[in-house]
Amino acid sequence: MIRYENVEVAFDDFVAIPHLDLDVAEGEFFTLLGPSGCGKTTALRTLAGFVEPSAGEIYVDGKAVTRLRSDQRRVGMVFQNYALFPSMDVWENIAFGLKVRKENKAERERLVRDIARRVDLSDNQLGKNLAELSGGQQQRVAIARALVLQPKILLLDEPLSNLDAKLRHQLRGQLKELQHEFGITTLYVTHDQDEALTMSDRIAVFNKGRVEQVGTPQEIYDASATEFVCTFIGEASRLTPELLAALGPEAGLDPVRSSYLRLEKVSLLADGATPPPGCCAVDGVVAAASYHGLHTVFTVESHGSQVQVLFKEDGQVRPAVGERVTLTLDPAHVLQYGDDGVRVPPAPRATVAHR
Repeated sequence: MIRYENVEVAFDDFVAIPHLDLDVAEGEFFTLLGPSGCGKTTALRTLAGFVEPSAGEIYVDGKAVTRLRSDQRRVGMVFQNYALFPSMDVWENIAFGLKVRKENKAERERLVRDIARRVDLSDNQLGKNLAELSGGQQQRVAIARALVLQPKILLLDEPLSNLDAKLRHQLRGQLKELQHEFGITTLYVTHDQDEALTMSDRIAVFNKGRVEQVGTPQEIYDASATEFVCTFIGEASRLTPELLAALGPEAGLDPVRSSYLRLEKVSLLADGATPPPGCCAVDGVVAAASYHGLHTVFTVESHGSQVQVLFKEDGQVRPAVGERVTLTLDPAHVLQYGDDGVRVPPAPRATVAHR
C-alpha cells in the first residue's frame, strides 16, 4: 500500500532522515515511534506532501506520489493541535475540505452528517463553537474533517498528546475502533510507548532518523532488536556481569555483554519452593517498592543489579523493604547486545540450577 524507497530528507546541511525504506500494508494501523526529534513526524509529513524528500521515492498503491501536491495524494491528516478553525462552528470545520473541493451543498450536508454520526458527534454539537467542546470532542472533529474527504490513508501526528491521561486512555480504544470500522490504512506518530504497543498492528522504532526495528508490538517488546529499542520500550533492568555470572555457565549468557530483563519476566520465589523447569534463582534484598493498585513493582538489589520485579496483588505475601528474597527467571528471557548494540540470540544451554 505505502512504500518509502531510499528516502532522504535534508534541511540545508541537516539530514533529518538519511535513508528510509519502509512498507505499510493496506488496512494496517502502523505506528512511527521514537523520542522527540528522531524523524518520525518528518517521515509522516513527507508522505503527506508537506515536505519534499531530497532523494528517494514514496509509492502509494504502486504509484509514485513523491512529486504530487498534497491534495492529490488522497491523504487525510490530523495534527497534534488539531489545526481547527476557531472562527467556524463544528459543521463548518468538518465541511471545509468539501467546500474547497467544490462539492455541492446537498452532498456536503449528507457527507458531514454521516461522518459526524460515525465519530459520535451529535447534531446538536455540529452547531457549536469549538470553545464549547471538550478536548476529546475537538479531536473527533479533527478526525471527522480528515475522514469526510474519504482518503485512502489517514495520518495521525500525536493526536492524543494534548489530552489528560484518563481521556488519552479512553480515546486510544475509540481511535482503534474507528480505524477498524473504516478499514483505512493509518500511520500514527507518537513518542508514547503504551499507545504504540496497545494500538498498533506493527511499529517502526525511529532513532536519529533511522529505523531501528519494524515488527509487531510483541516482537518489539519481547525481542527488541537493538539496545536502543530495548531501553526505549517499556521497563527493563540492566543486569550486572556479577549477576549473570551468578546464574552459572549453564545459563548460556555472556557476562561481558550488555544484558536486560523485563520486569514481568522475573518473579519472587516463595520460601521453600524450587524454580520452575528451565529457570534459575538468585538471592537479593528488596530495596524499594512502588504500589500501583493491581500490582507492586519491587526493586531488588542482587549482585550489584537493581532488578525490577512485577508483583501481582493476588493474595501472595508481600515482602517488606529490606527483606531478603529469592528471584527466579528464565535465562532465555534475558536480552543481550553486542558492542554494536545489536541483539545476540541466546545460546543453547543446559539445565539451570539454583544459585
